[in-house]
Amino acid sequence: MNFGQALEALKDGKKVARSGWNGKGMWIVLMPALYLEAGMVNGRTRKHIGEDKPLDSQPYIAMWTATGQWQPGWLASQADMLAEDWQVVE
Repeated sequence: MNFGQALEALKDGKKVARSGWNGKGMWIVLMPALYLEAGMVNGRTRKHIGEDKPLDSQPYIAMWTATGQWQPGWLASQADMLAEDWQVVE
């Protein structure tokens, strides 16, 4: 599947990956927008946005890396955008 099809799969809540990626077990997912009232924001985030502020997070793409780490803010390379080896990961 191509990158456009991979984006559609992400929007449908699926995990996708390229078969050409070197790392085992890597995939990306679309994290939807999130709104939390001020009292629900965790301390790590409150430290940066302020004590009495709600969190209004916009959607973003995150990657599960080959080393088993969550990497928010994944960006596609030119090679990723032109690739035809995208697949849905179960």
